[in-house]
Amino acid sequence: DFTLPDVDNKERSLKSLAGKNGTVLLFISVQCPVSNAYNERMEKLAQDYKEKGIAVIGINSNVAEDAAAAKNHATENKLSFPILKDAGNKIADKLGATVTPEAYFLDASNKLVYHGRIDNARNAAEVQSQELRNAMDAVLAGKAVEKTEAKAFGCSIKRA
Repeated sequence: DFTLPDVDNKERSLKSLAGKNGTVLLFISVQCPVSNAYNERMEKLAQDYKEKGIAVIGINSNVAEDAAAAKNHATENKLSFPILKDAGNKIADKLGATVTPEAYFLDASNKLVYHGRIDNARNAAEVQSQELRNAMDAVLAGKAVEKTEAKAFGCSIKRA
């Protein structure tokens, strides 16, 4: 478990935000064009799985992007999921996150069951494999996750 401030500077713990069937941590960025190419897909993911008991949480670990910038970005892009500010990139360091967007899917017992990219293409029209959704669907169906890792791609997290 960890606690980070959200974009309104309210302390939020992983435990308080976790979904009953799992939690997806998405490392995202305000300025990264790759992360921004995923805004609609990340929001759709959050909406599609919310009622299935899987929570999506955004984490911004970029030193140059403050909470106000992250909040404005979320508002402009209609991101409804909570976004936490990882000042000093402690959580990014702990998990080994290096790029945005990068996903970590934890099952209901907080065990990491998938880590990596959301899908295989920056351009939504070219997506052929959806590793994150496949992992989420497997967990919901009570099955083992077949592909537990797929290399994430995007902009490097700008560390403190």
